[in-house]
Amino acid sequence: MNSLKLPQLQLSSSRTKWGLILLLIGVLAPTASSLYNVGVGIADTTGPVAEVVFMGYAQMGQKGSGVHLRTFARSFIIDDDVQRFVFVSVDSAMVGHGAKNAVIRNLEAIYGNLYREDNVMISATHTHSSPGGFMMDVLFDISTYGFIKESFTALVNGITKSIQRAHDSIVPGKIFITHGEVLEANINRSPFAYLNNPKEERDKYKYDVDKGLTQMQFIAATGEPLGVINWFAVHPTSMNNTNHLVSSDNVGYASVLFEKRMNKNALVGKGKFVAAFASTNLGDVSPNTRGPKCEFSGKACSDKYTCPGKKEMCFASGPGKDMFDSTKIIANKIFDEAWRLWIGDKTDQVQGPVRIVHRFVDMPKQSASFYNTTSRKIEKVHGCLPAMGYSFAAGTTDGPGSFAFEQGTTTSNPMWNLVRNFLAKPTDEDVRCHEPKPILLATGRMTLPYQWQPQIVSTQLVLIGNVVLAGVPGEFTTMSGRRLREMVKFTVNETDPSIKNVNVIVAGLCNTYSDYITTPEEYQIQRYEGASTIFGPHTLTIYLEQYRDLAKHAVLGKPVDAGPTPVDLSKNRLISLMPPVIYDAPKWGREFGECIQKAQLVARPGDVVDVKFISGHPRNNFMTGSSYLAVEKLEADETWTVVATDADWETKFIWERTSSLLGSSQVTVKWEVPETVVPGEYRIRHNGYYRYILGGVYPYEGVSNHFQVKPDVYY
Repeated sequence: MNSLKLPQLQLSSSRTKWGLILLLIGVLAPTASSLYNVGVGIADTTGPVAEVVFMGYAQMGQKGSGVHLRTFARSFIIDDDVQRFVFVSVDSAMVGHGAKNAVIRNLEAIYGNLYREDNVMISATHTHSSPGGFMMDVLFDISTYGFIKESFTALVNGITKSIQRAHDSIVPGKIFITHGEVLEANINRSPFAYLNNPKEERDKYKYDVDKGLTQMQFIAATGEPLGVINWFAVHPTSMNNTNHLVSSDNVGYASVLFEKRMNKNALVGKGKFVAAFASTNLGDVSPNTRGPKCEFSGKACSDKYTCPGKKEMCFASGPGKDMFDSTKIIANKIFDEAWRLWIGDKTDQVQGPVRIVHRFVDMPKQSASFYNTTSRKIEKVHGCLPAMGYSFAAGTTDGPGSFAFEQGTTTSNPMWNLVRNFLAKPTDEDVRCHEPKPILLATGRMTLPYQWQPQIVSTQLVLIGNVVLAGVPGEFTTMSGRRLREMVKFTVNETDPSIKNVNVIVAGLCNTYSDYITTPEEYQIQRYEGASTIFGPHTLTIYLEQYRDLAKHAVLGKPVDAGPTPVDLSKNRLISLMPPVIYDAPKWGREFGECIQKAQLVARPGDVVDVKFISGHPRNNFMTGSSYLAVEKLEADETWTVVATDADWETKFIWERTSSLLGSSQVTVKWEVPETVVPGEYRIRHNGYYRYILGGVYPYEGVSNHFQVKPDVYY
């Protein structure tokens, strides 16, 4: 190693001595802007996996009956010694203000004022296969039979725990930003609406969805890899509305793949390295790349995505043989590109201060300036009270809705208007404000039993060196996200030209959920996304002005007004129609945990080991941080090692109530033997809890027979 050569200095004064000390510090240590304090953490958020309706498809019959992949919250802390910022990506359909508020209260009880509303950003991945009932707003909880405290508590506690673990892991570290491209993993599910955007704007882009993957890498100053966040635009709807197993879907499995690669032999959710695949402008983006077809005939759907048969739906399917295979294919495509970026050169280091701005905005009271490309004039436009259009009820090709509603509907129906008016009648001003959307639900006028949709939303923007993270309270479509990124980048460059190579990331479904945000042009077509743009045709126009103002304040380091405080729905008597578990009882002559279907004696890679146990109700205990099942291998020292849990891809945990009257249940545990399996002796364990009829909840366990796993034999 070469000796360090310093310039010759005369030490004739105290000023010169201090100059030498400062020079030594500058040479021997990194500059203050090159290192951050960074921490990562992961925690289980899996709630009630049985009998609770999933959130996302709004299908009341889509109740959980087990686990495909556990859900997790993944937290990342970035601190420049002046400002601390927390980004959380959680495997959830969305996040409401009530959940975030509860997380902040939990953190305040532990850390005081360190973690606040303004410096914590919680982004949902938008999986449609996790338990619902945690939003509090009536519209979002109505399909889940109201508010489910169990779902809410599991979500809030898991997010809180992940932030605690990130806090406890903070070390000096570096952050890098890089970009890639993923092909054949997403399509636009509303191409007619996208085509209504100006041609000159569309011509700037090669695809009608974003194919780019943005990656933020966290590396300790010692060189140890800590974590990674990947943003890629795709709906986690590979698992369709016929699924009844809790699943983090395609982006959740991509996280599992990355963490298993980095954490070696650690079980899922137990390793030190944390990998998130977070949501961005996914509003009109589907993973079902085969596109829409009539579900029975296989023929092309109509222009409005309907099929001729009375009960035949227009479904889009993924690239695989079934939804599980499609989930796996899409996850691997995203993971492969993320891994390629990870192992590439780490040259684009993020350096510079952390600046955070946050404001609550009362959207119906906002106005903004809009340039009308038809009239060539600037117009003043306004937000509207929340309302859902007819096409909202039609659903999407990822999950069609009910009744005879069609996407693209711009005229109302007298019969449905009568039903609507019974709940709440929109005013003439509401109707004009939302045109050409025909109002199906005037949610802004609906106050019984309490708020149906939010009017005050969270807007948040964080500047980390040359990286801007815009946390948006909903699902931006492809072109809406592009406009937001361009506007924020222009604002940053205009405000401070010294910030070079600005990277703008749209973080989707953050802090508040206010449905969709289309462009004004897409809104005119009234596809599902336009019908679900609840603040009217100029929702995006208002957001662009809001985030332009936030970007200016962040660059200049100036605070913004906090804005109006959202309604605290937790103070209401929240409606819940979900019955509790009363009691459990095994079948006559059986015991809890008894294995009633044994495993085959020999299994090989690709085989599915299928065992059954007498069980209690899974809602008795969510096995948070643990598992309802364990695949165990016998080691040479006669101890058993867990090689897979219900968080692993190759396992499925399926619960069935065999008698509601008697309270009897059984579970099926499936293990698809992976190709990488180590031959040897195995068994399957089931852990659960039962509720005694006279009171109390008690644990039990069951173990299958032993079986041999042998390698493939080739002839």
